[in-house]
Amino acid sequence: MDERIYGLLGRKLGHSWSVPIHAALGNGAYRLLELEPDGLAPFLHRKDIGGLNVTIPYKKAVVSYCAELSEAAERLQSVNTLIHRPDGTLYGDNTDLFGFLYMVRRSDPAGKKALVLGSGGASVTVKAALEQLGADVTVISRSGPDDYDHLDRHADAQIIANTTPVGMYPHNGAAAVDLRRFPRCEGVLDIVYNPARTALLLQ
Repeated sequence: MDERIYGLLGRKLGHSWSVPIHAALGNGAYRLLELEPDGLAPFLHRKDIGGLNVTIPYKKAVVSYCAELSEAAERLQSVNTLIHRPDGTLYGDNTDLFGFLYMVRRSDPAGKKALVLGSGGASVTVKAALEQLGADVTVISRSGPDDYDHLDRHADAQIIANTTPVGMYPHNGAAAVDLRRFPRCEGVLDIVYNPARTALLLQ
């Protein structure tokens, strides 16, 4: 019996459907691993880790613990998948990039102005994916020149991509922005999957 640790690593994981998803795929050992920041280093040095998914707020923090990164993780400096290798080292990958590209496969953002809401690990990945597809991307964060208090300068945005946890269960009904501020908006992408229909998507 494999007694290694498999699960989702993050700080607050009450929203996650990862355990039932992995159980349906045959991994009944998969579990939620909530850690405070000061517990991250000791945990990642454990030798009984099998494989981990990584979410908010540790996608960038785990990079320094990896002995090797995939091309995507190296380029983005963001990791959402950790594999404990036979030699005892951690390998980091970023499968978010491929997942997001798959999500937008039916759309054509080339030449369009896109706003990426949020500046965390997921934001880096979504920005790279949209730029790879030819979009003109601006990241909106809580500080800096392109913040939520100056959205009017981006009223011509055609694509809105939410990479923040705003609207995630149990805070259903919240949205990072009001889409009425973007009269030219053609499409909305939200990486929150619980609920499947976020307030942003419903609007």
